[in-house]
Amino acid sequence: MSERIDGGLAQLVPDRERPRGWTLLIDGAPQSHVDLDDPAYLSFEYQRRLGHVIDLAAPPGKPVHAVHLGGGALTLARYVAATRPRSTQQVVERDAALVQLVRRELPWDANARIRIRSADARAGLAKVPDGWADLVIADVFSGARTPAHLTSAEFLDEVRRALKPDGLYAANLADGPPLAHLRGQIATAAARFAELALIADPAVLRGKRFGNAVLVARDLPLPVAELTRRSASDPHPARVEHGRALGDFTGGARPVTDAAAVASPAPPPSVFH
Repeated sequence: MSERIDGGLAQLVPDRERPRGWTLLIDGAPQSHVDLDDPAYLSFEYQRRLGHVIDLAAPPGKPVHAVHLGGGALTLARYVAATRPRSTQQVVERDAALVQLVRRELPWDANARIRIRSADARAGLAKVPDGWADLVIADVFSGARTPAHLTSAEFLDEVRRALKPDGLYAANLADGPPLAHLRGQIATAAARFAELALIADPAVLRGKRFGNAVLVARDLPLPVAELTRRSASDPHPARVEHGRALGDFTGGARPVTDAAAVASPAPPPSVFH
């Protein structure tokens, strides 16, 4: 089915291998995959990597307070609700028409404590109480690009304000050669958090192709060894960079400020074909 939403043309495409599986496309770009029978199933590579982060953010099964910037089809909020029952979650999704479509066509567990706020991601984050979140996940794309105001050090100051002292931040980033955007995002996070890790396909890290990378940040040590093990055993194996190697990868990039921020680069047309 197709329906016009604020962000373009939304399409729900059935999954041939999963009776109640659906892929959400916006203007032809795959945005989310949901299996209504198995909300713990993650299909997209980058969402599997964010799933590993969610799994390691707290002891197994322990409820968390999670903030999702960017809702899509609520794939990751459903995953948290399924794997960490009694979690309390806030989803900030600017596209109110998309939220209505997902609520109607892809309903989620009525008992899940998921609150949706139709607002700009940064404006919605500003309404989260100080120190409320165990986990903040940023997965915001407008026209397949991350908006500029969600790439700056000032934005990360707002993330830090909302996080508990041991809270964890994870962001889905997209870039291709020469990886200037990705390097700048790492430098920006390094200016605000004590510990960083980056999960990505080796070909993306080498600048061979456009793709997604998951940035993980916290002030306490990260579970790098377990993240590495899980990422390496995925159907599409990923590498985890951290410490000196990640610093070297950043290559002298400077932190991004609101005054200089730009949107992430648009993916080449071939990415979705």
